[in-house]
Amino acid sequence: MTETYRTVAGRGEAVFAERGSRFIGHIVPVESVAAAEEFVAGVEDEYPDATHNVPAYRVRADPLREYANDDGEPGGSAGKPVLTVLDREELENVAAVVTRYYGGTNLGVGGLARAYGRAVKDALDDAGTVERRPHERLRLAVDYDDSGTVRGILESADATVDASYGERAVFEVCAPSADIGNLRERLLSATSGRVELESVDGE
Repeated sequence: MTETYRTVAGRGEAVFAERGSRFIGHIVPVESVAAAEEFVAGVEDEYPDATHNVPAYRVRADPLREYANDDGEPGGSAGKPVLTVLDREELENVAAVVTRYYGGTNLGVGGLARAYGRAVKDALDDAGTVERRPHERLRLAVDYDDSGTVRGILESADATVDASYGERAVFEVCAPSADIGNLRERLLSATSGRVELESVDGE
């Protein structure tokens, strides 16, 4: 997979009416399939009285995970148009839901496809896009004798670090995937293998 990828900059939302039906587009960045499904469930909980809540997501994995569901709309008229927008815009690690309140007039398959596509595109325009580098998370635990050495290495790396101090020093690290291997080697070498390294599930 490519070293950088395109996703949404934050949460986006858009609302419009089409022949009496009300459409609400929602879009967010996510780091995993679990996070995407949690977002979808959250929208369903927020709009339990909606006629339809149509989800789609594209999540970086090997291979890329893509999902869409028509949620009761005619086959291919809702989920696929939403996913098509995400695909056409080359977005990854992104989840979208389009909420529809039926207004009494049938839009037809073509009209539905256009409306669902517009809802997610308008939400995307509201959110904006950014380029991201894949990141991984590590949890490190060391005795206090090694904590200064470890902190120095982490501070010199392109990483975000959260530290906590109990019986041992524990560091939560988020660094670009491409740098993780070298960072592991440096930490193990500097501490003669005394540092405990554990990968943390996430992006």
